[in-house]
Amino acid sequence: MLHNSARAIDMSLHLHSQTDPRRHEQDGPLIISGGEGVYVRDDAGNRYIEGMAGLWTASLGFNDQRLAAAAAAQFAKLANYHTFNHRSNEPCIDLIEQLAAVSPIPGCRIFLANSGSEANDSMVKLAWYYQAARGKPEKRRIISRNGAFHGSTVMGAVLSGLPHMHRSFGMNTDDILFAGKPHFYREARDGESEEAFADRLIAELEAMILAAGPETVAAMIAEPVMGAGGVIVPPTGYFPKLRALLDKYDILLLADEVVCGFGRTGNWFGSQTFDFKPDMFSVAKGLSSGYLPIAAVVVSDKTYQSIADEGHRNGVFGHGFTYSGHPVASAVAAEALRIYHEIDVVGRARTLGAQMLGALRNALADHPMVGEIRGVGLLAGVELVADRRTKQGFPTEARVGAQVERACRQRGIILRNMGDVLALCPPYIIEPDQIDELVRALFLAIEDTRESLSL
Repeated sequence: MLHNSARAIDMSLHLHSQTDPRRHEQDGPLIISGGEGVYVRDDAGNRYIEGMAGLWTASLGFNDQRLAAAAAAQFAKLANYHTFNHRSNEPCIDLIEQLAAVSPIPGCRIFLANSGSEANDSMVKLAWYYQAARGKPEKRRIISRNGAFHGSTVMGAVLSGLPHMHRSFGMNTDDILFAGKPHFYREARDGESEEAFADRLIAELEAMILAAGPETVAAMIAEPVMGAGGVIVPPTGYFPKLRALLDKYDILLLADEVVCGFGRTGNWFGSQTFDFKPDMFSVAKGLSSGYLPIAAVVVSDKTYQSIADEGHRNGVFGHGFTYSGHPVASAVAAEALRIYHEIDVVGRARTLGAQMLGALRNALADHPMVGEIRGVGLLAGVELVADRRTKQGFPTEARVGAQVERACRQRGIILRNMGDVLALCPPYIIEPDQIDELVRALFLAIEDTRESLSL
């Protein structure tokens, strides 16, 4: 009775994120009622390996007792306070000290927020503030990329190069320029090497900047690996060339590390994996292992100095959120960072990621429904195709990726499909035998779908 009641309430009252509302009214939710390590359990008692760490978030699994204890202790000591008007708290200070210690930007300053969307919004506002402080308020345009995902707030959605994020919302993208998607498998020309592909993307971007007028462009935002856009790993040499081009035209580089941060790509941050220095970067998700909402923007000293001077001239830096630096969220995030060091998340991402990519390639590299297997660190994508030779995809209306995702659940694993790309982003605490189980279940789920499609 309780089960039916909860399901009915959700179906009748809940407007879900990134969900087809009418389909939800018919199909209802998968209600997750418990978690242990890398496993979650639904309200019917079925157990799954959570191969997406929730939503790229639960780096330490779903019931870490140290994080629970850190939250409980801070709730009992100081459950709420703010960081406006020179206020702070000990967990917030602990957290920013730890973040600064692993930051690839030396001498940085840190602004705290509550989600990746807020952090990316804040980076854009900071870029505008910085340009105004330098006497260049006309530098307003922001460059994003086709296929990017930067959040669901107004600015985050405007920056996202995914059509469904704009459709029917009436988004004003006049100040946003969209550069090419660095997807070698789909976008490279016949015979083009990765480096030549990267050179072409940079040349096309330079032409876009010149056509727009470099004096009008404030910043470019980019994910080191494009997550929701299909786990797109950039081509060789792309980011160093991008950094040099933006420097040439006095344009800031903003790294969206919301998915890639805290070891996911085999270094603390994706910018280190792909050898570039951002002017700012955003983090969220793994910052607290997803246990409480918290995010941050890490700002270079050069950028901060101009912002601080402008804030002083204005009498206040007029930006911030009620829950920025929330003591309980900060305490959990600070404890998560300590655990990351103790278990060596960078080493685990490299070792377990190599195993995962190897297992995926052994199981699926020659599969007739698999076009490409790509990834870096403990992060991978499997792209489904109707024809391997021509790379032809399935018709959108066939929803083949969604069919595989459902078949995965029947096989006891949870992944995420972005169209016909299956993403894998398991918690760092996953063990080698669980990776093998995850990959084996994915193979069987693709086979189940192949059989149902009579391919």
